[in-house]
Amino acid sequence: MKNKEIVSAFLGSAFFAIPYVGLSLALGPSLVIGAAAFGASELIFSDVKTKETLKSSNKPLYVKINNAKKQNKEIINLIPKVEKESTKKNLNEIHNTVTKIIDVVENNPKKGDSLNNFFEYYLPVLIKIVNRYDEIENQKLASKEGKTFMDKADKMIENTKGAFESILSSLYQDDITDADADMKVYNLMLKADGIVGDNLLMKGSDGNNEK
Repeated sequence: MKNKEIVSAFLGSAFFAIPYVGLSLALGPSLVIGAAAFGASELIFSDVKTKETLKSSNKPLYVKINNAKKQNKEIINLIPKVEKESTKKNLNEIHNTVTKIIDVVENNPKKGDSLNNFFEYYLPVLIKIVNRYDEIENQKLASKEGKTFMDKADKMIENTKGAFESILSSLYQDDITDADADMKVYNLMLKADGIVGDNLLMKGSDGNNEK
């Protein structure tokens, strides 16, 4: 038995024994608590194992992901400093989308192969622009140049929101295509077996007539 499985088993046993023996809780609820504790620890250790495997098998991607997490944290920290509500909203949605993109790549590192520009250019430049945006906004610059920059930055942030959503969607495209194909085959088999479609109506009618 591996170390993580030993720890998970220990935690599950402990969370079963404490309520059952120590608190005199019924057997059923105690088993449920113990099983839940075992399952939770398995998930935690599985996530840690995935990240450690990525660190050893694909160090460059591991570094990119960690940098992206730091940059994403910068985005969320900058949001309260921005005065314009629409830009705040766009930045918040960008933060949420970046979080999802990172999660997808962590769980399926192969999907990170097409995201070099996202990690190495889009995110770093976005942070740079938003920081400059905050500086100019705080200085209350009324110059034509300052206003022009703010307008361009607002539009760039809005466009970035849509672009990052498209990147996230593309990461799921293969999965969606595969699932769609599975559903089509599934539906054809159901129809062939007379479980759905016109055959189902006929069987239902026959069944009702027999009763």
